[in-house]
Amino acid sequence: TLFFYLLYRSRAMKTRLGCLSHKSDSYSDFTSFLPSKSEKAGSRLSTEEAVSWTESFEILLSHKYGVTAFRAYLKTEFSEENLDFWMACEDYKKTKSPSKLASKAKKIYEEFIDVQAPKEINIDFQTRETTKKNLLEPIYSCFDIAQSKIYSLMEKDSYPRFLRSKLYIDLLNQTQSQSQRRLS
Repeated sequence: TLFFYLLYRSRAMKTRLGCLSHKSDSYSDFTSFLPSKSEKAGSRLSTEEAVSWTESFEILLSHKYGVTAFRAYLKTEFSEENLDFWMACEDYKKTKSPSKLASKAKKIYEEFIDVQAPKEINIDFQTRETTKKNLLEPIYSCFDIAQSKIYSLMEKDSYPRFLRSKLYIDLLNQTQSQSQRRLS
């Protein structure tokens, strides 16, 4: 069985490495981050809003265009699963029906926590085991420890790099250009 496990790991690594050649760390088209022309003028991303993202990670995550831009950046680092997990946990906490908690919890566990999950997040063994035990009786806080660790990882690691990234700087420049065109 060790042979098959190693063979499986080898194939999984080849698949992951194959994705490297298909992803780009360069973004020159920010139209996906900016509101479409059909949206209300009041909902356009302003330079001030984009600049406000530098105030705190929490502010970035509270703005839908901030989340979109941050996700695009995380894709360049091959770590968008962190944001996806954090958002899945936030959605889980909003579940109204207690009967749906178990199925949602199982889905989150299988997608992000389980070893070899398709979007496996990088958490320590103890956190993984504690989360697994919490799922025996799912409650709203069963992912809190893992979610907190992933939030902290993004806040201390990815977020500062995002603010220095070409993606974010180019986005700021584009919002400034659009603002100047509207004023002309």
